[in-house]
Amino acid sequence: MKKRTLTGALALGTVSVLALGGCAAGAGAETLDNGDQKDLTIAVFNGWDEGIAASELWKAVLTEQGYDVTLEYADPAPVYSGLTTDDYDVTLDTWLPITHADYIEQYGDDLVDLGAWNEDAKLTIAVNEDAPIDSLDELAANADAFGNKLVGIEPGSGLNRVTTEEVIPSYGLEGMEYLTSSTPAMLSELTAATKNGENIAVTLWRPHWAYDAFPLKDLADPEGALGDAEGIHAFGGKTFAERFPTLAMWLADFEMDSELLFSLENAMFNEADTDDYGPVVEAWIDENREYVDSLTE
Repeated sequence: MKKRTLTGALALGTVSVLALGGCAAGAGAETLDNGDQKDLTIAVFNGWDEGIAASELWKAVLTEQGYDVTLEYADPAPVYSGLTTDDYDVTLDTWLPITHADYIEQYGDDLVDLGAWNEDAKLTIAVNEDAPIDSLDELAANADAFGNKLVGIEPGSGLNRVTTEEVIPSYGLEGMEYLTSSTPAMLSELTAATKNGENIAVTLWRPHWAYDAFPLKDLADPEGALGDAEGIHAFGGKTFAERFPTLAMWLADFEMDSELLFSLENAMFNEADTDDYGPVVEAWIDENREYVDSLTE
């Protein structure tokens, strides 16, 4: 029996009433037989592979169900703002209670939490497996071994905020150069360092396919600056459950463990040399048909 969050369950109580009343979809919108609007826009955070993977999976699943699905990529701030105005319908990559807490505090009253679909999300500082240190409290004293730099991702990311506000001051890393650009740039640095046998320290997160592709280890975090494991939630706009009553129920029941997620990410981002994810996802679905069919039961 799949679990639903309390918030999701309460939302679904409203959904049932709306669906029975025949007003689940917005006026004038084309609807499916299940009461949902046909057109759906999923907002995807730039550079967050688990969100890209989950979004591409649901795009394929929902397309099979007759939906017309569009994925739109953006940074978190405009995504959460856009959800409140129905410019986007749903996003699948909200990390709570830490990473995206600021956005939920700001916009949460106009959003619907559809529950966590993965409970193993974790922000990390990772280094090459044979690096001479094992803990963040050793990094400052050994900064020279890492070229005196820590390689980050997007400046607007929650991981960047936690690194800047918590990790760097907690471990006295102000003397290191902290590089922020993009997730692809970070992975490029990681690829080059691995190829050249050099030490490297990067901001990263679990689940991520990089842990399968590169020999990495997470630095211990004795101060707890990176926080505990988080849940990855699906969030819709305030009217999402009214316009998509069936999908709201499916997403409230959605669960994907880390092993399944790793396998999908590996297929998309590591094993396939393409950014045309459709055929890759379809092949993964064929290999995991029992699980995929369960998503819309």
